[in-house]
Amino acid sequence: MSQAPLVLVDGSSYLYRAFHALPPLTTSKGLPTGAVKGVLNMLKSLRKQYPDSPFAVVFDAKGGTFRDEMYAEYKANRPSMPDDMRLQIEPLHQSVIALGFPLLCVEGVEADDVIGTLARSSAAADRPVVISTGDKDMAQLVDGHITLVNTMTGSAMDVEGVKEKFGVAPEQIIDYLALMGDSSDNIPGVPGIGPKTASGLLVGVNGGLKELYENLDIVPSLPIRGAKTLPAKLQEHKDMAFLSYQLATIKIDVPLDVGLDDLHLIEPDREKLLELYTLLEFKSWFEEVQRDAKRTGLEVAAPVAENAPVVSTELKYETILDQARFDVWLKKLGEAKLFAFDTETTGIDAQQAQLVGLSFAVQPYEAAYIPLTHSYMGVPEQLDRDTVLRALKPILEDPSKLKVGQHAKFDMNILANCAIGGDQNCGITVQGIAYDTMLESYVLDSTATRHDMDSLAQKYLGHTTVSFQDIAGKGAKQLTFDQISLEQAGPYAAEDADVTLRLHQTLFEKLQAIPSLVSVLTDIEMPLVPVLARIERQGALVDAKLLGVQSVELGEKMVELEREAFAIASEEFNLGSPKQLGAILYEKLGHPVLNKTAKGQASTAEAVLAELAEQDFPLPKVLMQYRSMSKLKSTYTDRLPEQINPRTGRIHTSYHQAVAATGRLSSSDPNLQNIPIRTAEGRRIRQAFVAPKGYKLLAADYSQIELRIMAHLAKDEGLLHAFRNDLDVHKATAAEVFGVELGAVTTDQRRSAKAINFGLIYGMSAFGLAKQIGVDRKQSQAYIDRYFARYPGVLAYMERTRAQAAEQGYVETIFGRRLYLPDINAKNPALRKGAERTAINAPMQGTAADIIKKAMVAVDNWLTASGLDAKVILQVHDELVLEVREDLVDQVRDEIRQHMSHAATLDVPLLVEVGVGDNWDEAH
Repeated sequence: MSQAPLVLVDGSSYLYRAFHALPPLTTSKGLPTGAVKGVLNMLKSLRKQYPDSPFAVVFDAKGGTFRDEMYAEYKANRPSMPDDMRLQIEPLHQSVIALGFPLLCVEGVEADDVIGTLARSSAAADRPVVISTGDKDMAQLVDGHITLVNTMTGSAMDVEGVKEKFGVAPEQIIDYLALMGDSSDNIPGVPGIGPKTASGLLVGVNGGLKELYENLDIVPSLPIRGAKTLPAKLQEHKDMAFLSYQLATIKIDVPLDVGLDDLHLIEPDREKLLELYTLLEFKSWFEEVQRDAKRTGLEVAAPVAENAPVVSTELKYETILDQARFDVWLKKLGEAKLFAFDTETTGIDAQQAQLVGLSFAVQPYEAAYIPLTHSYMGVPEQLDRDTVLRALKPILEDPSKLKVGQHAKFDMNILANCAIGGDQNCGITVQGIAYDTMLESYVLDSTATRHDMDSLAQKYLGHTTVSFQDIAGKGAKQLTFDQISLEQAGPYAAEDADVTLRLHQTLFEKLQAIPSLVSVLTDIEMPLVPVLARIERQGALVDAKLLGVQSVELGEKMVELEREAFAIASEEFNLGSPKQLGAILYEKLGHPVLNKTAKGQASTAEAVLAELAEQDFPLPKVLMQYRSMSKLKSTYTDRLPEQINPRTGRIHTSYHQAVAATGRLSSSDPNLQNIPIRTAEGRRIRQAFVAPKGYKLLAADYSQIELRIMAHLAKDEGLLHAFRNDLDVHKATAAEVFGVELGAVTTDQRRSAKAINFGLIYGMSAFGLAKQIGVDRKQSQAYIDRYFARYPGVLAYMERTRAQAAEQGYVETIFGRRLYLPDINAKNPALRKGAERTAINAPMQGTAADIIKKAMVAVDNWLTASGLDAKVILQVHDELVLEVREDLVDQVRDEIRQHMSHAATLDVPLLVEVGVGDNWDEAH
């Protein structure tokens, strides 16, 4: 008996087609429903047709995708989604889920990419696939396992069907689309080339775009209309053709949280369907569900009467333009036990964006937007900005008035910088932020979803929010918020506050079921928010001139390395071209091919070059140096001076609490976590971070914190003894592993022991350790075996952690932060082993993250209380960097060491190393 096919439904394609093709339907209250009914009819039909099949219904997620970054004009000529269609998205999504279909929306990619990934994965497992779509782009996926069906027209398309319809094979569809372009997606293609010409060209060269451009000389002889003029046209638009190829290519490697085994249909949620069908006034379907429910003994509501009132929640959103309504809301905010707030701004850089307005919600479904500086033609008169801010200031600065935000750090910085009355030092210092929905979601499960408001609303409320692009457009023509009409801006901004409040109620209830997570939120993450906001506003001083000098020197070194590469290759080539580099490395020099790209080309990726360099091939060594210099130059020495804030003269990075799964902070614009410090050139970049006149930089760094946490968790007597007696733990390990006296340990032995200590934390195999310390695998395994024999507590900890992780599906830090491990019981050995390595490392890395966060809060509290002229300006990994007035350095050094070393109580002491200098490198 043949296996039932996997059925993948292009929900977005059908939504558009149903909306435009079917007659409009509305409820008695004016809610449009025609597209919902059309798509649900199609799904019901498919379910009957494929009763034993797994399913996935895939929709485009909100926001941009990687294609928008590749080509700003991608889909730019599409008209904005009609309001009547947008209103149907949320009830459609909810109905699909209630019917028991798995629904997928993945941010950053399109529905096509998710479908392509699932289809190829299923095909690779020899399972047939049916893709239900009306989109011609999907024809590129068709093969012996994958078929397209169009449920709205009843047609199907296999390999021969693709050839018959388009004149080319499925593997040429991307090339076909690249040549002719796609006006609906604004894929440019080559001007003047239509379907017949595109298929004629590809058939004529018996290949794709690459073969076509390699054989332009034969094009004039092809039996195509206007063939003689085509080579010049193709050559002129070659770049656009290859860009169009990239845009038209469906990704087949999207990371997904679900596997094929998760895509099974479940029993419909009849209670939810009855609620939805009441709202949508689908009377016959309501009665159908009711009959089915009665047969199973489910108690249900009465049937929907003709013209019965729609069961829905009324949104009470208002835009405040007069003093009387503002006074009403001031009173509401003053009396509320908790309220949600949000700012609307001219941009996303919290140190430079200007405040445009504020929104508030005091109870679910009730919110208000106060516009302050909208500036488009014909904007109604708004309340005076400074008057509003002065009135709100006491409430926002009152720590007893509890507040909830979504990514509230951004709003805190905007309000702190808002300069009431033109006084740059007179902003609003928001206090009393008790909750942040972004952090509630992150603490609840750091890996379950993205933690932006749109994603959270969809996941936890089943609500599709209005996106910024919906009201502002996208690309070069995107409006700033002050240019958006109040008719659109008001409901959008009010929804932000309302959804934030509703999310908090949902998320905090879930957190309360796990008390340790409430503690992580309230004792670690929330107190850190104002600390990070202050660090971001303070910023770091950099020497732009020194960076300029370094940039010139790096450029000169790159020129030297380029010449060296040309000499090795005996010809000049573009070091940045994978194609040219591959030809030199593999065809001319004959280096071994260690890996291939998805298209079957020999890879020139950095990991491959690094491995070739380790094998003493000279050109890869030079290329690695060149790439390192190029990255330093483009990312730091060229870019950092451009990121100096003109108002403050400093660089202001942004810290992110809800990105790294383990709890570690990350930073961006600029990313200061990744400045390399193992090379002299990398350390020189830190030299450009300087102290102002009369001040010093003080760098305080936890020493070997993860190894100390390992000792605490493993309770291993050997490690505990080494740390409690302030021994050099790597020398102590070397003495144990190599069987020598502590005083006789050589530098090489200590280095190998250090690699063992840290390698085991990160789950390094014997093979990986062998490569790192330069021994064979057998010797490496012997070292690991001896290590575990000398430190049996470490081995017991690892085995215990693996077992606990497999049993409960997560691991925890010392403070109760959880990291869920969805692959810990995966059948795929590689996935399972990866999850096991994470299970061992995450409690150490996560605990280290918790400790540095607690230290930051303690240090900030002390600095605020003391009033000393010292400020934290940077946090990088396990290190804090402070700017300290020269005469206070000794006092601050002692206090910092004290507060950081007492941020947690472990079975071993926390050692803090403190350095001082005129620049960051010197202090570190």
